[in-house]
Amino acid sequence: MTTVMANGNWDPALSRLLVSLEEARQVLPSSEEEFGFLSDLLQSKELHALVKVHNKIISNGKDEKFHPTLSNSMQIALEVLDVVSPKIGVKDECKEIFMLLQKPHIQGLLCAHDAVAQKDYFPRLPEIPLEVDEDEETIKIVQLVKSNEPLGATIKTDEETGKIVIARIMHGGAADRSGLIHVGDEVCEVNGINVEGKTPNDVLKILQNSEGTITFKLVPADGKVGLRESKVRVRAHFDYISSTDPYIPCKEAGLDFVKGEILHIVSQDDAYWYKPGQARREGDRNMRAGLIPSRALQERRILHERSQMDKSGEEGLCSVSVLPGCQSPKSPRCASKPKTKKIMYDTAENDDFDREEIATYEEVAKLYPRPGLYRPVVLIGPPGVGRNELKRRLIATDPDKYKTPTPCKYVAAGRHGEVNGKEYFFVTREKMDEEIEAGKFIEFGEYKGNLYGTSAESVKSLVNAGYVCILNPHYQALKMLRIPQLKPYIIYIKPPPFDVLKETRNAAYARSTFDENNSRGFTDEEFNEMLHSSERIEFLYAHLFDEVIENADLSKAFEQLVRAVNRVETEPLWVPASWVQ
Repeated sequence: MTTVMANGNWDPALSRLLVSLEEARQVLPSSEEEFGFLSDLLQSKELHALVKVHNKIISNGKDEKFHPTLSNSMQIALEVLDVVSPKIGVKDECKEIFMLLQKPHIQGLLCAHDAVAQKDYFPRLPEIPLEVDEDEETIKIVQLVKSNEPLGATIKTDEETGKIVIARIMHGGAADRSGLIHVGDEVCEVNGINVEGKTPNDVLKILQNSEGTITFKLVPADGKVGLRESKVRVRAHFDYISSTDPYIPCKEAGLDFVKGEILHIVSQDDAYWYKPGQARREGDRNMRAGLIPSRALQERRILHERSQMDKSGEEGLCSVSVLPGCQSPKSPRCASKPKTKKIMYDTAENDDFDREEIATYEEVAKLYPRPGLYRPVVLIGPPGVGRNELKRRLIATDPDKYKTPTPCKYVAAGRHGEVNGKEYFFVTREKMDEEIEAGKFIEFGEYKGNLYGTSAESVKSLVNAGYVCILNPHYQALKMLRIPQLKPYIIYIKPPPFDVLKETRNAAYARSTFDENNSRGFTDEEFNEMLHSSERIEFLYAHLFDEVIENADLSKAFEQLVRAVNRVETEPLWVPASWVQ
């Protein structure tokens, strides 16, 4: 007991209980065993820890505030799912945590935790007393310690008053973390220097020349609302370098990214050019967000660039009236369609419709593998690039797992010895026309009086039967395939540059697919046609591709394809958000 009393960190209440127990030892009708039990209990570290926690809760944080160790537990849970998902078939523990973290009540708990940790909850109590003398102006003094990290706020001149005001607070930056500076606050002084009549650049120079602590004198904005972190993720379909953007209000606040990167939109409160506004790269541990261009701004920029290209007569990025590979809007090349060996799916050919879409951002979410319900794999590419051979090799690796749908066929004159249900399902012209009109075919076309088509139902049937459906349709079929009901994984098979294309095909004695009989090799004109077709497909549909494989060496391209298909079956991947809602 002497040891306990000498411990200055011991809870006073427990110490008093021990003293009382010792004083009453002689008069209590208890045995030495019972007394020893109580004495040991009151001196145990476990009881001391419980009392300490109890006191903290009762005091309601008056002595010491509780702080969350993190504010992104939901994001960490998603990362854990990514880590354990490949191991769910190996370890029972991984399967258990995988299933547990996907339960709605667990995800709800984590979301509630993050909302509290980020102080993203209602009601918000006013920071300014409601009863304020109308003749007096409320002023707040805010001090921030200057470091290598930007302050995370931008300023502007108010168009009506001419005052310097806070234009934007960067989520996760120093200003945001302070909780004391808000959008719309009027800046009166910086480090004791009055900013009345000064420009934003003048104020920035004051900040740049300041050392140590920076003191702001601010007039609070009316009706301010704190930043609420969005849960939205988007895939960028263009490259962005903030230092070259003439429209960005503060180049240091910009977030650079490349095409295909996943961005976490943390704030959608910006009302001007930069809505959705602020973002972080997905998985980036840097808490400070950066500015990104809005969808509307980027669309205008792309249209302007294309119109400039069109006026200058350059190929590549063309206006909505010109596609890559076209010499001019009326060029014969634009109107020409690639020759095919057998089926020409050109009935719905309409580049004018497809090119109306300007790809900027696409909202995405993680789609986790579904046991026994595999995503269709779609191989897109120009005629002659090798999609058929890649599909054939993939199916040959496991014919019981990989299947391709059986097309429908209307034959005008005889069936030429074909067996119904083997290579084709034979239907009447009336039935086929009816289903085409109803939009039930992914693609269809007419060749030598025969009508061919692949129905969406045939793809769904293979998926529901537990097969991996492999398709290599005409590129315009993507509009029919890329839907929530099918959730396809789209792989673009791309030809290499002309010299490599010609060398590899000639070395492999490849037969031309532009020739019905496959009796000769490719000509230079056909190689060029393949590359022009590739440019057109990329221009119109690149934003729909999940992966790109360059088919320079067939064996290497096939290895990439096998890895991609395995990834689709085993890993969570980003898909359009509407597919998982």
